[in-house]
Amino acid sequence: MAAVAVLVVALIVVLLVIALPKKAAAPAETGEMPVLVGTKTYSGQPPMLIDPTKRYTATVKMAKGGEFVIELYPDKAPITVNSFVFLAREKYFDGVTFHRVLEGFMAQGGDPTGTGGGGPGYKFVNEDSDLTFDKAGVVAMANAGRDTNGSQFFITFQPTPQLNGGYTIFGQVTSGMDVVNGITRRDPEQNPDFTGDVIESITIQEF
Repeated sequence: MAAVAVLVVALIVVLLVIALPKKAAAPAETGEMPVLVGTKTYSGQPPMLIDPTKRYTATVKMAKGGEFVIELYPDKAPITVNSFVFLAREKYFDGVTFHRVLEGFMAQGGDPTGTGGGGPGYKFVNEDSDLTFDKAGVVAMANAGRDTNGSQFFITFQPTPQLNGGYTIFGQVTSGMDVVNGITRRDPEQNPDFTGDVIESITIQEF
């Protein structure tokens, strides 16, 4: 009987071991900063670095003189503002030209190659909100189709309602609109032989 009892106990222990769930694997590390893998090219999208409940501004200083201030909308477009803030703090926009500037429409920049085809090496989704292109100075992401946002952005010279619904609005010029209006016009399709006006720096402030 003793031998049978030992056998039964051993069998119960084996069954318990089999029945116990395996220890879950540790979750992958999150929040890691993307690695710079080339000239202004990153290995991935940055983790969330901003606080959407706070206020952020971007002061854009132009190489030819003058500056303007953008009020960012972290509550309306947190992913977009987070990426813009990350890139600005990385000095990504320093020395980058406004390569496409069309009269009566907008000034587009943020491409380090100055060709209209460059970006940071990652893309992110569109963020829809109740914001519209109803005034001058609206700041939004340029894209090559929905959810292809990278580093290129544009600033409107006037209301452009035809753009509503297609682009993520993430800011508004609150001062220095005269500087924005003074950005040298440049249409890449005309094969211009000049680079256009260059951003000296973008400084982010958090309140």
